[in-house]
Amino acid sequence: MFRAFQTALLSLALFAALVSSAAANPNYRSTITKITPPQPGLELEVLGFDQNLLLINNTGKTVLVRGYELEPYARILADGTVQENVNSPATYLNSDRYGKATVPPSASADEPAAWKTLNRTGRLIWHDHRMHWMGSDSGAPPMVKDPSKQAKVFDYEVPLNVGGAPVKVAGTLVWVGEQGGGAPVGAIVAFVLVLLVALAVVVIVRRRRRFAERGDEGESW
Repeated sequence: MFRAFQTALLSLALFAALVSSAAANPNYRSTITKITPPQPGLELEVLGFDQNLLLINNTGKTVLVRGYELEPYARILADGTVQENVNSPATYLNSDRYGKATVPPSASADEPAAWKTLNRTGRLIWHDHRMHWMGSDSGAPPMVKDPSKQAKVFDYEVPLNVGGAPVKVAGTLVWVGEQGGGAPVGAIVAFVLVLLVALAVVVIVRRRRRFAERGDEGESW
C-alpha cells in the first residue's frame, strides 16, 4: 500500500508539472546539455518545453539545488526524501513563471535553511527561471533575428551540490519558431485521473483481500 501511495504522490507531482506546461511557451526548447563532473545515478530533464526541471536522485548521496542567490533551495536526501527550504526566496519566486510572486520577509538567502518535506519519491520537479526567457512571451526575443528560424537564445547553469561537492548542470535555451498551441491539458487531466482511480482500486482490492485472509472481510472501514 505504501508503494501505491508513493506512486500516487509522484503521479500528482507529474500532473502538476504537466498542467503547468500549459503556461510554457512552445516556441522555445530548453535542454540539459551537460553535468560537470558527471554523477552516476543523477538524472535531469526538462518538462513542458521550458517550464520545469525533473531531477531524479539515485546517487546514494544528498543532492542539493541552489537558488538564485546560491542559497539552499531544495534537496533530495540519499534515502529519497524530497525537501524544500521555506526560507529560500526561490521557493516563492518559482511559483510564478516570471518571478512575480511575493516573497515573505522571513525568506532570505541569509537565513538558515528550514526544510519542509514534500515527498519521499527521490524525484524533484520545480520551475527554474534560469532555464527560460524571462521577457515577454509575445514575439521572439531580441537575439532572434528571424522568428521563422531556429536560434540559440542563451546558455544557462543550475548549480547543485552532490554529496557536498559542487556540480554544474549546463543547459541551452533555443527558439524553435512560432509553433502555436500548448499542452493538451484536457487529455493530461483525464489521463492522470484514470491513473489515480486505478491506484485507488488497487489499494482497495488489496485491503479487502487482507481482511478476507484474516476472516474479518465484513469489517466496516
